[in-house]
Amino acid sequence: MPILVWLIACPSVSGQHWPSFRGPNASGVSDGHPTLVKWNAPSGESVLWKTPIPGVAVSSPVVWGDRVFVSTAVSSDPHATIRTGLYGDVEPSSDLSRHSWRLVALDKRTGKVLWERVAHEGVPRTKRHPKSSQASPTPVTDGRHVVVSFGSEGLYTYDVDGKLLWKRDLGVLNAGWFYDPDYEWGVGSSPIIWKSSVIVQCDIQKNSFIAAFDVATGQPLWRTPREEIPSWSTPAIYEGNGRAELVTQATNFTRGYDPSTGQELWRLAGNSEITIPTPIIGANLIIVTNGYRGVQPIYAIKPGAKGDITLKGEQTQSEFIAWSTKRGGPYIPTPLIYRDQLYVCSNNGVLSAYGVRTGQRLYQERLGGTGGSFSASPVAADGKIYLASEDGDVFVVKAGPTYELLATNSMGEALMATPAISEGLIIIRGLKDVFAIGQPATAKPLFH
Repeated sequence: MPILVWLIACPSVSGQHWPSFRGPNASGVSDGHPTLVKWNAPSGESVLWKTPIPGVAVSSPVVWGDRVFVSTAVSSDPHATIRTGLYGDVEPSSDLSRHSWRLVALDKRTGKVLWERVAHEGVPRTKRHPKSSQASPTPVTDGRHVVVSFGSEGLYTYDVDGKLLWKRDLGVLNAGWFYDPDYEWGVGSSPIIWKSSVIVQCDIQKNSFIAAFDVATGQPLWRTPREEIPSWSTPAIYEGNGRAELVTQATNFTRGYDPSTGQELWRLAGNSEITIPTPIIGANLIIVTNGYRGVQPIYAIKPGAKGDITLKGEQTQSEFIAWSTKRGGPYIPTPLIYRDQLYVCSNNGVLSAYGVRTGQRLYQERLGGTGGSFSASPVAADGKIYLASEDGDVFVVKAGPTYELLATNSMGEALMATPAISEGLIIIRGLKDVFAIGQPATAKPLFH
């Protein structure tokens, strides 16, 4: 059945896809179906399926209909791994052995591997951070195309059945420590799809840029140079009041662009030295955060800005800034807007909740009393917040203005990727396996 006909015939599936990093437009939210509070992966409790994925990757799963897509990079070094935990040294991984970069499609109902494609094979063109991988960007799909970025190894687009449609060499994308070019850390920004274009943000040591390609053909649509040092943030799109804004963040400026042309609309200075979290949209605001040393800002930006909207002196508000703070921004995890609250998780497991419209902090608690190390971003469904730790636990917190920990669930392996939620299934990627967590009834066939 053609996909557009299928979507019309099955309105119950509408809005239940998780097509990109953090789901629809990076919102991190999938409501409409009950989701579990408690499970235990090592014992198999409430695990509907578990599928091993070869290689080392921190990219997140994405979902469209009955298919789950994951990317990976398989090293020929049998000892290749990543280093989890809280540490400050920045020496890149020494694994420059021959790699195989792959895209894998799984059946959402069973976990069966439907197809696996090798996009590229060879020696990596850059090194990677010890906590990262050669397959860090999350794929994106619109139900017809599946786009995956492997950074310096290229941008690839497949159809949902695994046929390669096009590929693009974006050049050597050397994103690393700007104080020492030998410290190469690899790329992290994921591609996004807007209308008929795929957009990539490439902030690197020299000649940073943002570009758009036709998602069907790969033909270049526009390319805008950026005066930026390396960043690892995925862009997001705000649409409203007759205007679309492509929002990017980086060290020098957070910027808004016209996504149809690449023309800059506005810019905001005042970020930290390293920027990772993705901008998020909610309550008719654009929330931008970062949290590496010195300043750790949170900005609530009003749509429709123009020109330089940098705050002056001790200002915390302006015509285009609803509220801001210089402390509290997260280093790695992207925040979450859910039911009028903004949830911010630090990389050491401190969860803070704010009123998204006012910036008033409602609580600040260390998850489980002990915290841990966090790279994955929080996601929400069914009145609950899910937070996956590098230590292999998923904390479940009740959504609302007061902190209430509902459960701590063991997965039995390190968790670096952000979970996906679709039709009540919680799809969690560990360093070795992909899991589907839910009640058996949630694994119903999607096709009518």
